[in-house]
Amino acid sequence: MPLERPPDSLFTEPLAYRLTEGATAAEIATACAAVCVEVDAALKPIIGPLGAAALFRRSLHLAIASHPWLPAAPSSDPFTFNAALLRDALAQRRSDEAAAAANCFLQTLHELLVSLIGASLTERLLRAAWGPPTAAVIASTQAPPP
Repeated sequence: MPLERPPDSLFTEPLAYRLTEGATAAEIATACAAVCVEVDAALKPIIGPLGAAALFRRSLHLAIASHPWLPAAPSSDPFTFNAALLRDALAQRRSDEAAAAANCFLQTLHELLVSLIGASLTERLLRAAWGPPTAAVIASTQAPPP
């Protein structure tokens, strides 16, 4: 059963719609990557690919302060954010560590976006990403078969 959130705290637990009690680190990692894909899709038309990638990179950089085991975003392609890199790092941790780091990263991303465009527009842009996932997004974030 998915975790439930109070309606007035839309952004306090961004993974709540995507996880069940006792979720594994791999499930947490996949959910976080799915949120990243949806946020990226929502932001690119507004702030462009470079702006979206910069927001993701900055969020990851700030989250590393609390979770130093998170990988730094490579500087080789400033126009993209590699959600798979984050997904793979989260999947290798204990589930409690993965959940804390994923929530930290996504909260940081939300807070940075609020500081740039305001709370109301951020909520409207991210509402779909913070809600229940779509089947297409879930499929796009799965790790490739070995």
